[in-house]
Amino acid sequence: MDPPFNEMYNTLLYKQATNTENNVPEVPFSFSVTAVIEEVELPVIDVSLLMDGSEKEREKCKEDIARASREWGFFQVIKHGISMDVLEKMRQEQIRVFREPFDKKSTSEKFSSGSYRWGTPSATCLRQLSWSEAFHVPMTDISDNKDFTTLSSAMERFASESEVLAHTLAEILAEKSGRTSNFFKKNCERNTCYIRMNHYPPCPKPSEVYGLMPHTDSDFLTILYQDQVGGLQLIKDNRWIAVKPNPRALIINIGDLFQAWSNGMYKSVEHRVMTNSKIERFSTAYFLCPSYDTVIECFGDCPIYRNFSFREFRQQVQEDVKKLGYKVGLPRFINHVYY
Repeated sequence: MDPPFNEMYNTLLYKQATNTENNVPEVPFSFSVTAVIEEVELPVIDVSLLMDGSEKEREKCKEDIARASREWGFFQVIKHGISMDVLEKMRQEQIRVFREPFDKKSTSEKFSSGSYRWGTPSATCLRQLSWSEAFHVPMTDISDNKDFTTLSSAMERFASESEVLAHTLAEILAEKSGRTSNFFKKNCERNTCYIRMNHYPPCPKPSEVYGLMPHTDSDFLTILYQDQVGGLQLIKDNRWIAVKPNPRALIINIGDLFQAWSNGMYKSVEHRVMTNSKIERFSTAYFLCPSYDTVIECFGDCPIYRNFSFREFRQQVQEDVKKLGYKVGLPRFINHVYY
């Protein structure tokens, strides 16, 4: 059922001690697996107030969203408009598809080629290994799917309701940063976005191997529905903290494109998923992305980042991962005219 992690990464898992220090590639400091200082609950925001609250309550809700995006880069939303029926059906269907034999999953014709991913093909040391599998599915695969299975039906409903929430949040963040909100309606159409179903099998070396390597998201914002196993961690005040699961909430996090577009006002925060030796973990994420040709323009008199297209950003990320084993991201696009 699970991918052949042990067979593929036998050298990394059991023979790395024979490597000399010079043979281990240099990786960012955040890749060093260190003890987490504490478990915290992310800021919780009742977004139903945007529709049902008084003018004062609506404005406070918007301010809370913007503040959390500036100070944390992460927050939770409750009463978000996505029904529990939709969320639970999504979970049931993704569990079912991950229970299929590995050979069937890896050659699946449910989605376009390359949608199914596992491990870290470029890993050269334990710190670069992600002990997980996923279906990273473009929305066009779902919208164009004529074989309307229970899986595609669940994904369609999850995506439709996530799309509404994502655009609502993006427009609020645009408003609070002083930029026009119609940018997202124009550039982040449904067929440019993605859904990712994640599965983290039990791992024999949970203290040494990540479920998902430290990274930032390469989108505008992400909506995450996770189970209650835990394992998500993020950097706050230069230290790793564990996110306490909240069964009522969805997790929202700011992506690289929003950090650049807002001239650094909103933070795309590094995060990771830790493994568990006994319990598997599931999550589903919706990524709000623009078309590849969309240009991300950093606003203001002193723009931190130069203008770049989403296509250029993705290509640079892919080149860095292939060459270095990890993503560099926004530092590649700093505007050196000002820095």
